[in-house]
Amino acid sequence: MTRTITLLFLLVFCSATARQAQAPAPKPDPEVKKLHAWVGNWMFEGEFKAGLLGPAGKHTGEMACQMILGGFFLHCRFTDKGPAGEMHGLEIDGYDPVKKNFSSEIYLGGGGRFSGVLTISGNTWTYAGEWAAAGKQYQLKDSYTFAPDLTTATQKAEISTDGETWTPFGEEKWTKAKPPTKK
Repeated sequence: MTRTITLLFLLVFCSATARQAQAPAPKPDPEVKKLHAWVGNWMFEGEFKAGLLGPAGKHTGEMACQMILGGFFLHCRFTDKGPAGEMHGLEIDGYDPVKKNFSSEIYLGGGGRFSGVLTISGNTWTYAGEWAAAGKQYQLKDSYTFAPDLTTATQKAEISTDGETWTPFGEEKWTKAKPPTKK
C-alpha cells in the first residue's frame, strides 16, 4: 500500500512538473514598453536650487539604463557630480498590472532614498513620492518632458516638508548619448 501511494505521488509530481515546464514564460504587460524611453546612456546637467537641502549649485552626471528580469523592470545606475561632491545611485522602475501604475525606487550612495509612483502622460513623466535625505522625510515631485524623438528631456523638481507648500528643488537638461558607430 505504501509503495502504491509513493508511486502515485511521484506520478502526480512528475506530471505537474512537466506541465509547468511546458507553460509559456510570462511576458511583461504592454505598458512596460513605455519604460524603454530611458534605455541607453544619458548625460545631464542642471542646477540645484537653494532650499531645504542646501545651497544652490550646478551639477552634471550620467546615467545608464537597461531592462532587466525578463524585461519587467527598468534598471538605471547614475553618477552625479555637484556642490556636495560625487554621488552614485540606483533606480528601479516597474509596472504593477494589478494597481495599473508604475512604481519607482531610487537609492543613493549616501543613504538617501526615493519611493513613489511614476505617471506617464504622453511625453511627460512625473515622479511623485517620499524622499528621505539627511535624516528627514520630504515629499518630491519630479517632472520630465521628453522631446518627440525621446533623445532629449527637460526636468523640473519641487520639494515639500508637508505636501502642501512646494519649493523649487532643481532643473536639468538630459541628452541621450549616441551609440558608438560599428566598424
